[in-house]
Amino acid sequence: MSGPTESRAAALAVLRDTRRGILADIAFDNAARDLDQRGRAWTQELVYGTLRLRGRLDHVLAALSARPLGRIDDDILDVLRLGAYQLLEMDSVPAYAAVSQSVELARRTARSAAGFVNGVLQSLRRAPAAVTFPSFEADPVAHLSTWGSHPRWLVERWLTRYGAEAARRLVTSNNERPQLYLRALGQPRAVQALLLSQGIEVEPVSFAPGALRVLNGSAAAALAAAPVIVQDPAAGLVVTYAGTTTGSVIDLASAPGGKALSLAAGVGAVEGRDGRPFVVAADRSRRRLARVTDSAARLQRSAPEGLGQLGIAAVAADARTPPFRAADMVLLDAPCTGTGTLRRHPDGRWRLAPEDIASLAALQSELLDSAAGLVRPGGVLVYATCSIEPEENELQVAAFLERHGEFDMDQQAQVPGGQLEPGLLDTDGTLRVLPHEHGVDGAFAARLRRRAVA
Repeated sequence: MSGPTESRAAALAVLRDTRRGILADIAFDNAARDLDQRGRAWTQELVYGTLRLRGRLDHVLAALSARPLGRIDDDILDVLRLGAYQLLEMDSVPAYAAVSQSVELARRTARSAAGFVNGVLQSLRRAPAAVTFPSFEADPVAHLSTWGSHPRWLVERWLTRYGAEAARRLVTSNNERPQLYLRALGQPRAVQALLLSQGIEVEPVSFAPGALRVLNGSAAAALAAAPVIVQDPAAGLVVTYAGTTTGSVIDLASAPGGKALSLAAGVGAVEGRDGRPFVVAADRSRRRLARVTDSAARLQRSAPEGLGQLGIAAVAADARTPPFRAADMVLLDAPCTGTGTLRRHPDGRWRLAPEDIASLAALQSELLDSAAGLVRPGGVLVYATCSIEPEENELQVAAFLERHGEFDMDQQAQVPGGQLEPGLLDTDGTLRVLPHEHGVDGAFAARLRRRAVA
């Protein structure tokens, strides 16, 4: 054996980088840059599957290893996880190849560990069903943190808030492979027909205006064929919930720009093309802002009759000290724990710590106070997160309203083309999308209207 395959070596590199704090999607793009399309797809399944089921794999490995997992070198533990995932979840991989390739990967990493890796994985190969898991009925925390593959502290939070059955559905939902969704920036039927003409089949998402689920075809092909962006329906629902304006909009944490582009395109607007707002897309990162301007240029090229000149400007700015004049609408899609997107970003569940909720809530509070000063009298502040934690959502909004008596909760939710489905709106008028209830990412949004000057 000459050594591990390039795909497996790339997979280990991704896991190593995620341990160092690099986001999995960035780490994957870096490590898989030289792989062909088939190798890239195979590596993506291995990496994201291993991250998604890490807790389950660790339970199995702990039962088969004579050495506690905490005493195993981090790289070697990741080699074991990758090998275990291939044995348990990838039917296309012969068992002998999963073991022998893992041994080669270990030998390249730490030669002395090759025998240990071989012994553990051979045990799993001989008896893959020998390891048992705690039962949900007897110990839901242990079951959902091992078989369910979520951090124990997060499971405990969700059990307290949602109850056992709903928490299990949430964990199960997070472990499903994410589907590919698009947002049509134009008439959805026309966009759907344009995609179909290029062999890309999609279907509308019933509860999310403008959202399309891709049945076959790649994101790259869809982006080249039609005025669409890749966007989960939950993120699109935030834009729909925000509503439209013919005035000015500031998106304070814009990149990669999906919400800003949707607003600039006037998605769902009844005023027509002349009624579009002018959107300032702000972000601290100039590199990430480049994606906004590139996407705007692509959208204008891909529309059959053109979208017209999108009124959008990308500006590098810190949302804590925004250098803008007041606007009719301010969107703050705040940095958050991302607990609503753990299906799409499985590395997030292992990166988070309990104290992160409080630290991010403090940052969100600071950003909200800055955003409030940019809203004109009578204008709207839309606060949004992709978290499902109350400290970042409803409790954050309640604290803001206590500090800012000039704002009220806007329960009208003026949505072009009709109201959102009742199940998406809470009793206080906020938007709440839950993965286990709606089958998409989780999201929260609140419309906060500044009182007009008397």
